[in-house]
Amino acid sequence: MASAACYLGFDFSTQQLKVIAVNEQLQVVYEDNVHFDKDLPEFGTHGGVHVHSDKLTVTSPVLMWVKALDCILDRMKSSGFNFSTVKALSGTGQQHGSVYWREGFRAVLSNLPPELPLHVVLQSCFSVSDSPVWMDSSTRAECDHLEKSVGGPQVLANITGSRAYERFTGNQIAKIYKQKPREYLETERISLVSSFAASLFIGDCAPIDYSDGSGMNLLDIHDKTWNEKCLNACGPHLKEKLGAVVPSCSVLGPVSTYYVQRYGFSHDCSVVAFTGDNPASLAGMRLKEGDIVVSLGTSDTLFLWIQQPTPSLEGHIFINPVHSQDYMALLCFKNGSLMREKIRDDCSSGSWEEFSKMLRSTPIGNNGQIGFYFDVMEITPQALGVYRFNAENQKVTEFPKDVEIRAVIEGQFMAKRVYAERLGYKIMPQTRILATGGASCNQDILQVLSDIFNAPVHTLATSNSACLGCAYQAAHGLAMHSSPLSGTDVFKPAEHRLVVTPRPDAEKIYQPLMKRYAECESAVIQESKNM
Repeated sequence: MASAACYLGFDFSTQQLKVIAVNEQLQVVYEDNVHFDKDLPEFGTHGGVHVHSDKLTVTSPVLMWVKALDCILDRMKSSGFNFSTVKALSGTGQQHGSVYWREGFRAVLSNLPPELPLHVVLQSCFSVSDSPVWMDSSTRAECDHLEKSVGGPQVLANITGSRAYERFTGNQIAKIYKQKPREYLETERISLVSSFAASLFIGDCAPIDYSDGSGMNLLDIHDKTWNEKCLNACGPHLKEKLGAVVPSCSVLGPVSTYYVQRYGFSHDCSVVAFTGDNPASLAGMRLKEGDIVVSLGTSDTLFLWIQQPTPSLEGHIFINPVHSQDYMALLCFKNGSLMREKIRDDCSSGSWEEFSKMLRSTPIGNNGQIGFYFDVMEITPQALGVYRFNAENQKVTEFPKDVEIRAVIEGQFMAKRVYAERLGYKIMPQTRILATGGASCNQDILQVLSDIFNAPVHTLATSNSACLGCAYQAAHGLAMHSSPLSGTDVFKPAEHRLVVTPRPDAEKIYQPLMKRYAECESAVIQESKNM
């Protein structure tokens, strides 16, 4: 139970609302969650969302998120949580979701009666009752229009950090404007899920932060302002409806008197800007410049801290949530653990122990043999199928089992380094790889990762990294507000465990191999297109 001073982080994710409290030493002292399907069945969601009949449109009821906040705060109060000890709070929302506030909502937000729950008071405040979320893929026409309006997908990526994606907010707004013109006209303000949640806490319309704003196809990531061409392509008067953007560590003001009177928060409790779940994870994992997070799960994901971004048609560049002058890059690879498990089943009788033994038995660099393994259509690169090349870049139909095992692991990790460097990532002497996800428990797989990136690999014990990151952001934002500290002054070194270091000859072997990987990849992409 929290009794000493603490910081709160709220995570409005797809399936649940989570809360974490950390003390002054950034240790977790309280956790809870509200599961939307289970705890709020009246909204009829499955996995926290409504999938519409076209199978492309995916939304969530905005009042469900409001009621979840009521529930979690009531639970905390019932458990004896001492809200008066909270010095600051922050939060995160699933990226790319959008909330549409009806004209006049500010008067309601600024005069919330403490005797009533939020979901009762705010029922009439939303012009669109079901919010589009990141799972939506119904805006292909709007994406094409946006890219054409600015001069093509690469031009859009150069401006906003990403080419047009169907889930990105600008394209979702364009669809609302086209299909629901009356609701669009009635909308005074458009929030992201993150800034919507922050608005609930400050009793006013909270600004969008730089990092989450980077995932909209609307924000110029270089000068950190809304881009006029992008705005005009998506809807009229959009600049006014979006409002200002602010650094992710900004203190927005004190918590609303509603929370002081209803729950016992201190008048001095500060609200730090809320951000998206991916930027919050970067803060939660306590990255430093040059670090890279490799999450080895069903899909493999990379978070990178970079200074000089080079946006491309693959991956995303966001403004860094900890240091707003820096950037974070995100790459996602669909063919992760399921592909590794398939090769394990085919080549080592379903045994990870045998898989590791065979991986250790093969030389690093696999004698120049390279493999591409895409069981489902990959994002980066856009390709499908299995492709094997010998040391002379000639296609072959099969590899021996031990070669196949090393080829899938080396191929996956070479792809990650190649694409990371294309986005502007540079390996530095102090670079660490922070590995998480299911495969991070396999030291032999991590050894290949270490060799290919020529950097030590540490493992993370962090769970709920996005929610935890928000609690850290609350502490960080308050400290920055008091004195201009750097992120590293607040984010003390995390207890990451060193697992493996690169072998001395690794860089010499993999540098030429990665050049060949890129050459073979071009042939793979072309062949996949012709299939």
